[in-house]
Amino acid sequence: MPELKGTKGFQYLEGSRFDRLSMENRQKPAITKVEPFKYYPHSDKIPLPRSWNIAQENITSLLQHRRSLRKYSTKPVSLEHLAFLLWASQGITGQAGKYLFRTAPSGGALYPVETYISAHSIEGLDAGLYHFDAEHFALDRLTEQNEAEAVAQACLDQKFMAQAAVVFLWTGIFRRAMSKYGDRGMRYILLDAGHICQNLLLAAEAVGCGGCPVGAFYDNELNQLLQIDGEEESILYAASLGRKILPRR
Repeated sequence: MPELKGTKGFQYLEGSRFDRLSMENRQKPAITKVEPFKYYPHSDKIPLPRSWNIAQENITSLLQHRRSLRKYSTKPVSLEHLAFLLWASQGITGQAGKYLFRTAPSGGALYPVETYISAHSIEGLDAGLYHFDAEHFALDRLTEQNEAEAVAQACLDQKFMAQAAVVFLWTGIFRRAMSKYGDRGMRYILLDAGHICQNLLLAAEAVGCGGCPVGAFYDNELNQLLQIDGEEESILYAASLGRKILPRR
């Protein structure tokens, strides 16, 4: 299939493959390291609740009932539940030396994925774009206007994205992984995003919510919305999330 081998995706996989012969002598690009956390020092910082009253669900039940959900209740999601979802997807759970471990695994404990949210209907939180500060367990306010429609339009005009209570937007800061792993680091960044999203979807089931992973979007539009350059940091993945519609009795 020559048309497959000519794609950038295939060339990327080909160029980042390991083999036994070249493994020891492979030279990685000299990529400058960056800080392990991203900061917004001039933004309003909204502390998140660190405890939540959530029933302990059996993991079997959560896995059994997880489905991509594109229709949501009009009821807002509580700030408590949002905090739990952020913790479940990328919260810090332990420390070993300088490494701060999180709920989702990451190659080399480097955590190159950043979490942003487009809040549309969260109790106690103004609508707008926020960055999740995992280190301080808080939200950095980036905008003060509801970006629901703009996010939906950037995600190939998928209307359900605007109807969700919140949209999670994950970006990659490439140097965090690639300064250590070179070309191979790009793979690890993409794997990290998958781990994080699955954690989110299972946690959503535990609080009566559901979500839909989204990989279809206009990269530059979301990058501009998040005010990132698309080169040092770029959008990777997204997921809409909202409360489930309860069946009528």
